[in-house]
Amino acid sequence: MAMTTSQVRRDGGHIAYEVHGEGPLVVLSHGMGENRASFRHLVPLLVAAGHRVASVDVRGHGQSSVGWPTYTPAEVGADLLAVVRDIDAGPAVLVGSSSSAAAVVFAAAEAPDLVSGIVQIGAFVSQPKLNPLMRMALGAVVRSPRLFGMFHKTLFPVHRPADDAAYRRSMVANLREPGRMAATRGVAEPVDPHWTTRAREVRQPVLVLMGTKDPDFPDPAAEARAARRLFGTAEARMIEESGHYPHADRPQRTAEELLGFVAVCTGA
Repeated sequence: MAMTTSQVRRDGGHIAYEVHGEGPLVVLSHGMGENRASFRHLVPLLVAAGHRVASVDVRGHGQSSVGWPTYTPAEVGADLLAVVRDIDAGPAVLVGSSSSAAAVVFAAAEAPDLVSGIVQIGAFVSQPKLNPLMRMALGAVVRSPRLFGMFHKTLFPVHRPADDAAYRRSMVANLREPGRMAATRGVAEPVDPHWTTRAREVRQPVLVLMGTKDPDFPDPAAEARAARRLFGTAEARMIEESGHYPHADRPQRTAEELLGFVAVCTGA
């Protein structure tokens, strides 16, 4: 799909995003270290089904500016709301992958008039408990584009997109730009308040999606259920034979779940 990048100014920099299609608005936000091309296989499916889709580069990532004072989920959520306002086509369904699964909760709680529903893909309900060796390994990963690329590959334990190697090379090249790894570390830092403290404030429908083979969790289904229980109105769905990024390794199944959910949120 032809790409035209738009930017919305924020206090501290700008957020890059691209928009395709027409119809009810869906906003996609990627996880730590990635960029909006993470959704390259999902966007065409949503557009073909009659949706306007905005994929966003999280602050410090992709083509968004670097040097932000903070990368907390609350601020990322505010960035997503700024994108919705900039497009002027809301309310929107916000889809957050991995670290961005926290951001969409803050956005929904802060601006219910702009958010008709949220989707959490691979949400972390609690901060992972790491032994000293794993903490050391994580510290190295978030300081090295090459190591991050190697780590990223492990998050596809069953299937990888056909273009995964090319995407990963592009992602690593982006991470080598000045300030990009600092942003990755900023996203990875523990924050307070955690998104779970705001979940009960979300009145919109919530969908929790998790790959059954997500290697980030000992029991992905249990993690999905734990996330679901935090909200007033939520459901959890599992994507079979998928890792941490269902939208990349199982885009058709992910689109099916999203389209059904968006229809509920928009009354379509």
